[in-house]
Amino acid sequence: MPILFDLYLTFFRIGILTFGGGLTMLPLLKYELVDSKKWISEEKLLDCYAIGQCTPGIIAVNTATYVGYLKSGVFGGIIATLGMVSPSVIIITVVAMFLQNFMEYAVIQHALMGIRGAVCALMLNTVVSLAKKSLTSYVNVIICAVGLGLALFTEIPTILIIIMAGVSGVVIDKIKLSNGNKGGKA
Repeated sequence: MPILFDLYLTFFRIGILTFGGGLTMLPLLKYELVDSKKWISEEKLLDCYAIGQCTPGIIAVNTATYVGYLKSGVFGGIIATLGMVSPSVIIITVVAMFLQNFMEYAVIQHALMGIRGAVCALMLNTVVSLAKKSLTSYVNVIICAVGLGLALFTEIPTILIIIMAGVSGVVIDKIKLSNGNKGGKA
């Protein structure tokens, strides 16, 4: 029972302390799941994020479900998911009831602008940190650069870019393996 309670509280804390969606939650997910709790590795977090991008639903919720499942089976997945979505339900309810009346105040607009700036800084920090772990070969760097270029300068859906990157990685790995086997036979 303590692991279920810990799953709920951990994902509740992540859900209540982050704003802006899955990518903005990456710093806190990394801190809580990798650094603090050591429930998953940084590589596994990247895998969860990639899978979360490819599957329907919210990335943070998909990650919570997956980590909860890893830690405590189906029930762990359900509890972690509830922990992740509970703060949003509470916050959205409160915001809907009260904030609309105050949106025209400059202080509220400035506060939200400041939060956006801090979120961007946290996202950049996480991207740099994860890039250091992920971009370990020229092939990875090239796939990253091509994917970034496609995302920035084309209208290709993100899911297709991710699929193309995955297929590219598999094809390049197969080519490396076949070249490695030929080299060993000669």
